[in-house]
Amino acid sequence: MRKTLLVLLFASASVFPGVLAAQPAPGNHGAPADGSSSAGWKRPMTFQDMMQMKRLGETAVSKDGRWLAYSVTTVDLNQNQKITELWLQRIDGDGNAPFKLAVGQPGDSGPQFAPSGNSVLFLSGREGGQQVWIADFDSETGAAGNARRLTKIATEADNAQWSPDGKSIVFTSAVYPDCPAISPADGGAGNRCNEEKDAAATASKVKAQIWTHLMYRHWNHWTGDKRSHIFLVSVESGEMRDLNPGDTHDVPPFSLEGGGCECSFSPDSKELAFTEKKVDDEAISTSASIYTLDLTDPSSKPRKISTSAGGNFDPAYSPDGKWLAWRSQERAGYESDKFRLVVYDRERGSKGAREQGGGAGIRDLLPKFDNWVDEFAWGASSKQIAFTSSVQGEENIYVVGLGLEGENVAQITRVGAFSDLHLLSRPDHPGMAEKGGIGAIVATRVGVEHPAEVDLISIGDTPETVRDQPGVNDFDDSPVGSLTHLNDGLLAQLDLPKLEKFWFTAKDGTRLEGFVIPPPGYDPHDKYPTKLLIHGGPEGNWGDSWSYRWNAELFAANGYVVVMINPRGSTGYGQAVVDGVNGDWGGKPYTDLMTGLDYAEQHYPFIDKTRECALGASYGGYMADWILGHTNRFKCIVTHDGMFDAEAAYGSTEELWFNEWEFRGKPWDFFGRPDADNPYRKFSPMLYAKNFKTPTLVVHSQLDYRLDVSQGFELFTTLQRLGVPSKMLYFPDEGHWVLKPQNSELWYKTVNDWVDEWVKQGRGNRE
Repeated sequence: MRKTLLVLLFASASVFPGVLAAQPAPGNHGAPADGSSSAGWKRPMTFQDMMQMKRLGETAVSKDGRWLAYSVTTVDLNQNQKITELWLQRIDGDGNAPFKLAVGQPGDSGPQFAPSGNSVLFLSGREGGQQVWIADFDSETGAAGNARRLTKIATEADNAQWSPDGKSIVFTSAVYPDCPAISPADGGAGNRCNEEKDAAATASKVKAQIWTHLMYRHWNHWTGDKRSHIFLVSVESGEMRDLNPGDTHDVPPFSLEGGGCECSFSPDSKELAFTEKKVDDEAISTSASIYTLDLTDPSSKPRKISTSAGGNFDPAYSPDGKWLAWRSQERAGYESDKFRLVVYDRERGSKGAREQGGGAGIRDLLPKFDNWVDEFAWGASSKQIAFTSSVQGEENIYVVGLGLEGENVAQITRVGAFSDLHLLSRPDHPGMAEKGGIGAIVATRVGVEHPAEVDLISIGDTPETVRDQPGVNDFDDSPVGSLTHLNDGLLAQLDLPKLEKFWFTAKDGTRLEGFVIPPPGYDPHDKYPTKLLIHGGPEGNWGDSWSYRWNAELFAANGYVVVMINPRGSTGYGQAVVDGVNGDWGGKPYTDLMTGLDYAEQHYPFIDKTRECALGASYGGYMADWILGHTNRFKCIVTHDGMFDAEAAYGSTEELWFNEWEFRGKPWDFFGRPDADNPYRKFSPMLYAKNFKTPTLVVHSQLDYRLDVSQGFELFTTLQRLGVPSKMLYFPDEGHWVLKPQNSELWYKTVNDWVDEWVKQGRGNRE
């Protein structure tokens, strides 16, 4: 799951339900900026083109399946800012041109349609700090009005979600656990305490911190004294109560995927399920559990229902209330263990909790499915679940039946990367026939040749139920059509070469996959320089997907072949391949990359193997550093936020579970043992510095707390002392990712200029 906050902008209707003022659809239309015709000749993409593209955010679908809301972000490069708006359009084809609604303002976000269809909620900071707002909504016309603020919490509100009965909303807010719990009975003491503590911290001239525990900083921020809690607010009265009073853990736990509140209401609105990482030392544990809370009794305490030692995330009740599903990992301490889809029989589990203890009623719904479940959603009949999974460079949609026999899995999509699933049950509309509760799916799709759009996947002439036999089967007919067209005009002007896939055999016989993108307008009889891109993770992958940070089409646009290899550690090829990087960072993954590149050189004759550069970030940055000490086949190297000194990186990172798993323990566990038996030294690029010869660009950022900036400084210092041609690009205001528009512009320019200098001019290494 890759989720971002939505931004809600309503278009004009001064009096609800009023008349909507139609707005032009959010797309790029008309002739190219240079005045040339959009038909015929196409040009390579530029960075400026990429910044002009409108970026789809999170999506929302009304319960009746008639309305789609989605955020659109545009980049103002000159002002170095991103501006978001929310658009609305019909799904069923009746007047489905997008338009804005009128009650919103720039910066509003997180819209959700009320279950009744007559209201929407959204988040807005228009009166100071971000709060939950509600507006009336007409599901016949799409008109909205009468926006009013619901919450007035000093610590702001985020991740709002309706209860199924529409009477309550949950949201998250970071509060001081030692303040009185915010509740209807506290007389405002909790709010005042939090407000006073914030004000005192802002006013204090002393900014020092005192720590007594690890995880004092995380990803790109200092954790401080506040902790995220879930709150319940009454829509009618606005009264709030903290559902995790006094809790010193974050609820929900931190997530890069932006998983919202990591919570779910039961269909009767009487119970809430949520995720909490309730451990003594968050820096060394990946364990997160699913809890349920009785909302009808303010004195009730959360009850833990998950039993696995690893992470458990994204609880979701079935529409009939009989089941609770979530994504689960078995192994403790391993953040890249297989994400399974488990279901919990609530009746059996409740009885088992009374009679047998925990664990009753939980089963793995996909025991034979060997890839990760990344996201899922229930069908209306509660008999099927749709889910996404990364498989061989695609993020496909699958459907699994809830039958007790077999593993009833069917594959729905085959091209691109899908996310943000919304399931429709609309038997009254053509192409949306009822099939076990899923008539159609609204989903976000990206591909290497296009940024995100919203698609409608109609499940029409298919078997009445998902097939019974084990294994993955195909639906006979799952037509996909785009609902949004944010960048059609601009994309029509650009030459974006197609992604080509290839398979190769690693040295130990494992079959692995790679991808090639030729330069725009290439001649297959000519030869072109090459950029080898190395993905991060290490448990990640390359595939048919779009990125604004490492855009493969943009890397190819200035006359390069782009080669991307999925070595050991990559997801989408079974858990054994994922696990293949553990404890072997510079071993098989390195030889996989070199073998895959050898194969590409041999089978794509337009690759000039004498002019190649290796580029990587995060684990890809580590591998770029490793390559630096193990081969001179490349003309240049670009290493971004990489691990250079494995022992030092252990002491300066925050998620210690990662290093302790990947390097098989703590550094001192290997005291007195030879380097060959110590993964921290055996696979530390620093210890191979005597071999460094390749010109190298080092990129690192001050706010990167996963891989501290000192790793970049150490590498650059080493290169300079060795006399290796080198340059360092340092960002004082970025974290692990470079996100600000003008910083991104400098990043792409510096990286591409470096590659051009050493590859196109032929000045770098070659064995």
